[in-house]
This record gives sequence, structure tokens and C-alpha cells, in this order.
Amino acid sequence: MTLAPVDAAAKTEGQSWTKALARYRQPRPLRSVLEIVATVVPFVLLWASAVLAIQQDLWWGIVLTIPAAGFLVRLFILQHDCGHGTLFANSRLNNWIGRLIGVFTLTPYDYWRRTHAVHHASAGNLDRRGIGDIDTLTVREYRDQSRWQRLRYRLYRHPLVMFGLGPVWLFVCQYRLPLGLMRAGVQPWASTLATNVGIILPIAVMIWLVGLGPFLIVQIPITLMAASAGVWLFYVQHQFEETHWSGDDEWNFQHAALHGSSHYDLPRPLRWLTGNIGIHHVHHLAAKIPFYRLPEVLKDYPELKNMSRITLLESLKCVKLVLWDEHTRRLISFREERATR
Repeated sequence: MTLAPVDAAAKTEGQSWTKALARYRQPRPLRSVLEIVATVVPFVLLWASAVLAIQQDLWWGIVLTIPAAGFLVRLFILQHDCGHGTLFANSRLNNWIGRLIGVFTLTPYDYWRRTHAVHHASAGNLDRRGIGDIDTLTVREYRDQSRWQRLRYRLYRHPLVMFGLGPVWLFVCQYRLPLGLMRAGVQPWASTLATNVGIILPIAVMIWLVGLGPFLIVQIPITLMAASAGVWLFYVQHQFEETHWSGDDEWNFQHAALHGSSHYDLPRPLRWLTGNIGIHHVHHLAAKIPFYRLPEVLKDYPELKNMSRITLLESLKCVKLVLWDEHTRRLISFREERATR
């Protein structure tokens, strides 16, 4: 591999930013409560309205599932902040709110929090891939694989799988067992099994109240759209052309956070609906900053706005980026790989 080392200046840059952003870490309890209310209430109202609407007009009811899915994504962002201990100062309160939300997002909170912590601790590290991230091969690794292995990887990276079948598998199937942490003790098992039980109870109540048909017509599209949107956001935050990867001996946490995570500059409504998660480079550098304070950072430090920035239109091009080229130090497509073979 011909990897250029992360120099001392880059390390110093990251450390300086870490110190500068420390003052944004304090959560604001009233603001956190308001964010919960502003997410939960619209989600419940939209869900109920969709159920009532389909009894009069099936298509109008389905239309209402679209914004409901958006608020379910935002609900996941609240759970995400609980996992980082940033929604409230009290860790126990964060954890129990996160566990409760996990029932509605189909995500076992303690199991997810553990794998997500691994992701934050190793994002951009070529030697520590595999837990909590999207599988990414280097060009050399891809070429060393058998024909069957390459076909399997190509299928895995196909948009229909990555953003269609993959999210369904992740949220509906994979999260029902602590895959990846099967031998990591009691907590991952307790988290997944308790979440499974918690999911069954409200589903049973809602089916009893509204009927099986209306429940499925509303809940299935909400779940599928929210799952796909969530995977898309996570994908774009790390799978962009100028992202950063390096080997363990050269990897630096701060540098990888700033340059290996994108600033997904979404339109304002989508920015609010996704809980500012697009300001991902700042989030990875200082994960203890509450999501609603991330815009403050960009306002006070405008130089961060254009760092690793991609727009909504530019992000569509990221779908084709599937292999890390060790020589050019960027993500490339299968077509580019064939051209350089």
C-alpha cells in the first residue's frame, strides 16, 4: 500500500478542534424535552391520521406514511443521541429513553450503542473494519478474491440491495439477534430480546385497536422508508469520494473524523427532520455535542462548513463508489477499477 502518513500538522489540527468544541457539549434539558415532543407528537398524529385516512381513501392514507417515516427517522436520531449520552446529562435517563425509543425504531438500544461505539472508535481505519459500518474492500482485496466472492460483494453493494433489501434485513431481521456480539456477554442478548418483547406488545395492542389490515398498510411502508432513509444517511456520511481511510499505524482519530466523515449539506427542512446528522464530521470529532447544538458549531466556525461538504445532488453520485483505491486515496467505482486493472 502506498499510503501517505497523517502528518503532525493534521494531528495538531484535530486536537485543536477537539478543544475548541468542548464548550458545546453541555445539553439543555428544556430543549431536549421540546425536541422529543416535537418528534413524538407529530409521529403519533401522522400514524393515527394514516390509519383513519385509509378507511376513506387508501392512497391518501399511504401518502401520510411518507412524513410519518421522516419523523421515525428523527426518532432514531433522538435514540442516537441517547446512545452518546448527549440528550440529557443523566446517563440513566438517556439509556431508558433510548431503550423506549428502540421499541419503535426496531433497534435494540444497548446492542446498537455498543456496535456504534466501535464504529466511532475505528471509522476510517482499514485494519479495524467490520462492526457498525458498511463493508468496504480495497482494490487489492477485491482483486485477490475469487469470482464468487467478487460477485457477492457486487451484489451487496448494488443499490437495490444496499438501500432496499439491506435496510429490511438490518432492522427487521438482523436486530432481532445480537449478530456480531453473540459471545460478548449477557447485555447484547438482554437488549435484543427485551426489545423484541417490547415490539410485540404495542403491535398486538395496535392490531387489536385498528385491525391487522390497516396496521400493516400503514406500518410496513413507514418502516421500509425510514429504514432505507437511515441507511442512506449513514452511507453518504462515510462513502463519499474524498473520504479518508488509512492503516492502523497511520490512523489518527481526529483527522479521520474531520476528513473521513462528510458534511451532508441538506436543505433546511431535511436538515431539521434528520436531526442535523449531516454535520457528521463535527459529530465524529465531538460526539458529545447534542444534535441541536451542531448548527451552533458551524455558525461560530464557518471554516467547517466547506470541509468534506457534499450537497443532496452530489450525494447521488456516491452510490457508484464501492472500492478504496490505496494509490489515489479515494473511493472509486467498479468501472474505474476495471479501467486501472
